[in-house]
Amino acid sequence: MATSVYKVIELVGTSDVSWEEAAKIAVETAGKNLRDLRIAEVSKLDLRVENGKVTAFRARLNLSFKYQNE
Repeated sequence: MATSVYKVIELVGTSDVSWEEAAKIAVETAGKNLRDLRIAEVSKLDLRVENGKVTAFRARLNLSFKYQNE
């Protein structure tokens, strides 16, 4: 069996539409620079509120990717 090592980083995605879109944006943006993304776990959801109205959704994620030993 092959062995692997994974690194976990924390990201925060934002969206004015939904938490799901905020999480998707974070993963897709990270995927432009990182290879072998594996698991994204939502660790926290919050909102930005201005004048009593929700103006943004934020999703904090722990994202793992395969560590490349090159």
